[in-house]
Order: sequence, then C-alpha cells, then structure tokens
Amino acid sequence: MKARNIASMCLLMVLGLSSAGNAVPAAKERPLVQVALLLDTSNSMDGLINQAKTQLWKVVNELLSAKRQGERPRIQVALYEYGKSSLPFAEGYLRQVVELTEDLDKVSEALFALTTNGGDEYCGQVIQRAVRELKWSDSSRDLKVIFIAGNEPFTQGPVDFREAVKEAIKKGVVVNTIHCGNRAEGVQGKWDEAARLADGHFMTIDQNQQLVEIAAPQDAEIERLNRELNSTFLPMGSEGQSRKKRQEKMDQAAMSAAPAAAAERTVYKAAASGAAAEWDLVEAEESGLVKLDDLKDEQLPDAMQKMTAEERKRYLQEQKKRRAEIKAKIAALAEERKKFIAEERKKQASRTEKTLDQALIETIRQLASGKGYAFDN
Repeated sequence: MKARNIASMCLLMVLGLSSAGNAVPAAKERPLVQVALLLDTSNSMDGLINQAKTQLWKVVNELLSAKRQGERPRIQVALYEYGKSSLPFAEGYLRQVVELTEDLDKVSEALFALTTNGGDEYCGQVIQRAVRELKWSDSSRDLKVIFIAGNEPFTQGPVDFREAVKEAIKKGVVVNTIHCGNRAEGVQGKWDEAARLADGHFMTIDQNQQLVEIAAPQDAEIERLNRELNSTFLPMGSEGQSRKKRQEKMDQAAMSAAPAAAAERTVYKAAASGAAAEWDLVEAEESGLVKLDDLKDEQLPDAMQKMTAEERKRYLQEQKKRRAEIKAKIAALAEERKKFIAEERKKQASRTEKTLDQALIETIRQLASGKGYAFDN
C-alpha cells in the first residue's frame, strides 16, 4: 500500500471519520528521498551537533530545489545518536532518536535536545541498526542514504562495518561517511574504506569551525511573512493544536540559534507541499485526506467551530488564498536571498575544511542527480 494512502487512512481514523462513500482520487505519488543521520554524541562533538541543528533546513531546501519528471520529492529524515556513555552498553551506546518521518519539526526538536558525553563509538553497529530498523522504501527509484559523522576509528565495536555496509547495499541504501578531523586520520580510521564499500562518499569536516552566518537584507521580511504564514495554519483536533505549538516553538529555536537558520526554515515551510497535511486543515483538504463537511465541530480550529457551514467553506478558501500569496512572496525573496548570499560567499576567503551542511549538500546533489533529479541551479 502506498505511503500516502496509509497516511490518509491513519488521519481518518485519528479524526474519527470513515472513508466509505467519500472516496477521493489518489494523489499522484511523488518521488521519495530518505535520509538517516547518524551522529556521534561523544565528548568533543558539540560542534557537530550545533552545525546539524542550525543547518538542517538549508540541507532540506537543497533537496526541495530538485525535481524528477517535474515533481519535487517527499523528504523523510531519521536521526540516530551513538558513542554516548550514558546510553546502555547492551545497546551499543546508541539509540534511534527519530524514525524516518516527514515531520521535520520533530527532527529539529530532537537535534536541539541532543547532548554529548564520553563513550565508545561503534560505527558498524549503528549502521546495522539503521539499516535493519528503519522502514526503507522498496523502490529502486527512491533515493535512500545514510550519513554517519564522527571522529573515532570506524573499526570499533562488535559489528564489522564491512558486514554492516553490505546489508545497506542489499537494500539500496548508500552509506556516506563524514570524518570530523583531517583526511589522513579518516583514512587511517577506515572511514574512506567504509564509504567506498558502500558506494558512498567519504568526506572530512571541521566540526568545531565557526559557521559564518551571512545576514541577508531579505531576512527581516521573511521573518515577518513567516508570522503571517503561521496564522494560516488551521489545526485539527488536539493533535493539530500540539503540532502547531511545536511548529512555533521550533521557529523560535531556529531564530535563537541563528537568524539565517530561521530564514532557511521559513523558506522550507513555504516550499514544502503537504508536509503539514496530517494536522493542518488547509493542506489536509488540498491533499484529499479529509473533507471539510465530514469534520465534527470539535475537530475544527476554535475560530471555525461557531461558524455556519457556508462561513466555514468561505473561511477555508480565504486561508488557502492567503497562504498561496504569502508563499509566493517568500519564494521570491528566497531567490533574491540565495543570490545575495552566493555573492557574499565569493568575497570570503576559501576554507580548507567543509562544514556539515556543505558535506551533506555536495553529496546529496551528486547522488540525487544519479537518480534522475535536476536541480533548479
């Protein structure tokens, strides 16, 4: 059964609706990109975590700038942490933090909650767990990738990394390795061999490098439009209310971490299609997951509960129109912002080591191109 159909059935059950007699045309299945981030959270990895939480939206936006046969992809992200001594030894000092999900606010929230402390880093074991536990697509056309980042030898732990990456390849999952340190140490620690065996890419980054955040003249207006965009989300039921609060919480977290991260997050929210369909009436109705007339009063946003049926329809259409207009303004500003930042980066001195976002974006573009994606620029 297709993932979108499953999501539709789940949403109907959550809202207490029946799909009988209310069939809607199945949505065209969009291409899928699945990304699992395996991050070392041992001591000295605070810089890596900071880079991950502030640059998530930039990486996601890069994926959303790609199309295959005219369709932009759905994006699912999973998160594992490994190498932390406070995690159980029996579990290999690792844990699944977030399963593969399109709820990227959940991923962002988890990244902001990560902490570090000393431990042993079992790369082979965390790769094996991710390959076996996550619900990877069965389609060979979908892009399925693992990025593992850390700084200790790849050979530690009870699971041979060579066997782990073989399992990944059998599922069509490409394993890419990111060594936090210099290239020679990465090669000596077998990070390059793991990537080579897994048909992936080997990269090195400086996890402690201070990220240079470029303030763009468009940022303030994008932030204002983000507040307007948020006002168009119409949460369904208690779950919708909870998700909307989390959305606003993560807006604030991104802004506190870096204004540039907040701008990238807003650009994502404006570009993503159907990402909030499980809890937002506007996207749920547009996606064909629910019909307004089927919702009970208590399943509607507070502002709509006392409206007549005709007023509800008119109000929903007004919010759809407002959102489309706001998204269009954000998209235009995003293009201007992207050009401005590109020009500013040219003026800066070149850096010898990549940061996490650069490593992820460079590799994702290459792998996605191999799956038939074309990027906007």
